[in-house]
Amino acid sequence: MSSRVSPDGMYYWDGQSWVSTLSADGRHRWNGTAWVPMEGQPYIAAPSYAMGTARQPTSWTRPLQYAVTAWYVWSAAYILSTPFWMGGMMSQIMNQSFQRQEQLNPNVTPPPPGFTDMMSNITSISLWFTAVVYVAIFAVIVVGALKRWTWMFYVVLVLLGISALLLPADLVYVFTGGRVVGFQGLTVPTTMYLVSFFTGIPGAALFVWMLIALIKRGPWAMKRVSY
Repeated sequence: MSSRVSPDGMYYWDGQSWVSTLSADGRHRWNGTAWVPMEGQPYIAAPSYAMGTARQPTSWTRPLQYAVTAWYVWSAAYILSTPFWMGGMMSQIMNQSFQRQEQLNPNVTPPPPGFTDMMSNITSISLWFTAVVYVAIFAVIVVGALKRWTWMFYVVLVLLGISALLLPADLVYVFTGGRVVGFQGLTVPTTMYLVSFFTGIPGAALFVWMLIALIKRGPWAMKRVSY
């Protein structure tokens, strides 16, 4: 029997779809090379059907899952650390901003006592709230990576792509001393941009890998196979 005929002999591949091997009158069956008379009572020809497809993991799939999981677990740990070391820096920048406002506008009534401390507390709470929200998002991404959700693959691909595009901006800030985003003479320490740049390189590499996997194999490097 021809290899173009299904194992059960019920269908054959005509080049575009799987078609029943039974003739329209049910008296003959196609064996791959010729029509053979059916013995006994004629059968009603079965309708043609299209072969289904599904994606199967490849050698890249599990390493890609683990790489995405590791990246966002590390990202969650990093974002949780920011309130500890960034809170003091934000308070310092805020104090410098208030002092500069007083120097530029000496006739303006200064803020009431305790205002600076209150704003520092608000800033600290905002940092923690932001960190918790990001960690929740990263946790969903980790679950999606481990479960190989197709839509999550594209979400991660877009997020990593945006981060990769922003890497050159970090270098610009480093070489300009942070003055690009300076506010009335205040600048963000260049070390923050250096940290952002170097920690973003693995993410950019992961983006390239995911893009190649998508082009060559599909989401999560899973190939489509017929069944």
